[in-house]
Amino acid sequence: MELLIGALILAAMVFFVLRGKTDQTDYDPPKASRQPSPPPRASHRRTPRFDGQTAKHVERERVLTGPAWITDGDTIKIAKQQIRLFGIDAPELNHPHGKNAKWALHKLCKGQTIRAEITDEDEYGRVVARCYLPDGRDLSAEMVKQSMAIDWPKFSGGKYTELEAPDVRKKLFLADARQKGRMHIWEKYEARQKTN
Repeated sequence: MELLIGALILAAMVFFVLRGKTDQTDYDPPKASRQPSPPPRASHRRTPRFDGQTAKHVERERVLTGPAWITDGDTIKIAKQQIRLFGIDAPELNHPHGKNAKWALHKLCKGQTIRAEITDEDEYGRVVARCYLPDGRDLSAEMVKQSMAIDWPKFSGGKYTELEAPDVRKKLFLADARQKGRMHIWEKYEARQKTN
């Protein structure tokens, strides 16, 4: 009987100690009971761009394979690794045709296992890779063929220039302006967007 009373007293003490912790202001509720914060709206989300200034060529080939999560028209994620598609430039999500480019890439990758052959990595761990569909098609080439991206000769060596439609650089004028260092065109466009 004494053993039972001792156990009850011990259980009551543990209960009150634990109950007292819930009254503390710095109590952190268990993760399962936390309400998840809503994801940021797509129009406000900015994908950090690959930093070519700090990039280093990868000596030993690294390959990632798996389903791709599409960030925008020239950026995907495989196994949580952000990957910039080699040699092309697509519009930002908040620029003209940006969402169309993202969905074109999504359509290409949906249900596919993508093979990414990493060529460069910047100081933040972001990488550039040549990405291929299971049938061997180059994702960069496919995006240029669909006029959803333009060749970036500085990085591709002009590999995709022949695939560009005649007026695609007018259509994707902001991507073209970035390549040519005319960032004032970007600034003017984004200032106009903020006033609308």
